Amino acid sequence: MKKFALLVGILSIGFLAAEAQQRGGGGGSPRGNGGHIPSRGPAPSRPQQSQRPPQARPQASGPDRPGHPTAPHVDNNKWVGHDMGRNDDRFHVDRPFEHGRFTGGIGRSHIWRLGGGGPARFGFGGFFFGVAPFEFGLCDGWFWDSDEIVIYDDPDHIGWYLAYNVRLGTYVHVNYLGN
Repeated sequence: MKKFALLVGILSIGFLAAEAQQRGGGGGSPRGNGGHIPSRGPAPSRPQQSQRPPQARPQASGPDRPGHPTAPHVDNNKWVGHDMGRNDDRFHVDRPFEHGRFTGGIGRSHIWRLGGGGPARFGFGGFFFGVAPFEFGLCDGWFWDSDEIVIYDDPDHIGWYLAYNVRLGTYVHVNYLGN
């Protein structure tokens, strides 16, 4: 009977370890935000919508609610902090999609594991991106060699994508640098 209990215990531990690895947990760090991955990217801004000035984004004004990150994040599929509007000069790109368009897969069904680098240039699956320089501070807690991210189109800023960090539930604007 003791051998049977020992066998069940060992199998249970092996099953739990495999499950954690499959879910991206490995190393004791399960997906943050309950593992929530937004079903879609943000909706386009409406022209009549009043736009907040760039300095009023969540990273400058604190969290939108207690317990929420100070960085732009997703809360129940609402993209908190993505309301700066289409005319934000910080997102102007002289040659949008200069290195082509990202073809690796966009949206919740395409989860990518970061493979190294940093905010200026990071990669996964042979594709490379760079975070908008004015948002470098928003990704200070990212693990550039292991975090899972999902890429979404940015409907308001031509030439930009949004990289959503699954572990943290936050996102930043990124440019595709090619493969």
